[in-house]
Amino acid sequence: MKKLAIAMLLAGATSLMADGAAIFAKCVGCHGANAEKSALNKSAIIKGQDTAKTVEQLNAYKAGTLNQYGMGGLMKGQVAALSDEDIQAVSEYIAGLK
Repeated sequence: MKKLAIAMLLAGATSLMADGAAIFAKCVGCHGANAEKSALNKSAIIKGQDTAKTVEQLNAYKAGTLNQYGMGGLMKGQVAALSDEDIQAVSEYIAGLK
């Protein structure tokens, strides 16, 4: 019984964790399925980009302090609803794309 309770607790915690691939799904239209595209032919390709750099950029877009390639307004809207955990998860997902 104790093992079942622990398994259920872990399963519940896992379902609450941010899923980087699911979050990235809304980025595919501009960045490509594997982050291999230059978004709107303006941005750098982010495929495999360092996690810390992506976290920093996404937080800056969210705060409205980054307007790289003139994409600040568009990106602010895209990341506005992301939590810190979401930003970390999607950044790790992007870094893992090779």
